[in-house]
Formats: sequence, C-alpha cells, structure tokens
Amino acid sequence: MIVIVDYGVGNLLSVNNMLRKAGGDVKISRDPGEIAAADKLLLPGVGHFDHGMKMLNTSGLREAIDRFALESRKPVLGICLGAQILGKRSEEGNTEGLGWIDMECRRLPAAPGLRVPHMGWNSIVQRKPSPLLDNRSADARYYFVHSYYMHCQDENDVLATAIHGIEFTCAVQRDNIIGTQFHPEKSLRHGLALMKAFVEYQPS
Repeated sequence: MIVIVDYGVGNLLSVNNMLRKAGGDVKISRDPGEIAAADKLLLPGVGHFDHGMKMLNTSGLREAIDRFALESRKPVLGICLGAQILGKRSEEGNTEGLGWIDMECRRLPAAPGLRVPHMGWNSIVQRKPSPLLDNRSADARYYFVHSYYMHCQDENDVLATAIHGIEFTCAVQRDNIIGTQFHPEKSLRHGLALMKAFVEYQPS
C-alpha cells in the first residue's frame, strides 16, 4: 500500500490517479496509523515552503512520517514542495524543513529572457543510478512549476539536474528518501514511467 500524505497542501487527486494508473494500491490519508502501516509514502505539495511545513507540523503527522522515513526506512517520494521540505530550510521562508537531507532551497536567479517561475517541460540529466530513473526513455521530459531549487551540501544526494539559466538539482535521493522538483503526475508517459518505477521499487 502506498499512502499519499494529506497534510493540506497537495495536488492529491492527480497524484492518486497517476499512481493508480501505474498499478499502485493507493490511499490518501492523514491517519498516523495508516501511515505507519504503509509500504511507501508519497509527500505531495504545492505552494509556499513555510505554509507547507506549518500545515505538516500542525497536522499531527510529523512524528509518524519521521519514524517511517528515518526508523522504518521505508521508501518516501516527495514531489515539488514535498521534495523541497525534505531539506533543512528555504530562502522562501523561515520555518525549518524536515531535515532528512542536508540541503536548502534557493531562489532561481533572474536572467534576460528567462521566466521565473520556471514553468513548462524540461529534460534532465541523471547523476547516479536509481530505479526510478534508470529505465527512462532517451527523450524523457518532465513538467516543472517552481521558483526555488534544491541545493545539496553532499553531491552524493543529487539524483538528477536540469537547466533553467543555471544548472540546478531537480531530483534528490538519499537511501530510501527521494524527491523530484518536477511533477511526475503532470508529465504524461514519462511521469507514468517514473510512478510505475516507484510502485515497483524495493530498496535493498
């Protein structure tokens, strides 16, 4: 069972629909018991970093997801804001993130002819092996909507990068914890392939 964590800021239905299309047994929940019993978690998220963390901290789910990721060490996938809050902090606000990965989020720099937020389709460069990306097609492109990007202190946590004016980290992975800045649920067949890989993912 994959539980999509409902902490009040996610694009829940489209994520749920894509995971089901990928063959997943999926439930949307804000129940700590259901979260603890899940095989995998998905942290969605859209919006402001501080608001997302405040919603999560007041949801009563923080302890349950910390235990799931750090003690049970079962797979967690964060998407967009759900990926950004895996880190320690963001220039977007003052609230501390989950701190599961040693990273911070920085604002994309403005440049002539470049729009911020970065919105639309972009290709990525995979930086290390991962079951979520290893079998992606050569023409894979993913859908982005963001003004901030993830910056990892440890390069070993960088799973993939993309370019929008600068090269930036667009996916991270530390052991069982994975995050994508782009939206797999909006990325058509390429996103479906990634979601299918997450459904089938069995960490060693």
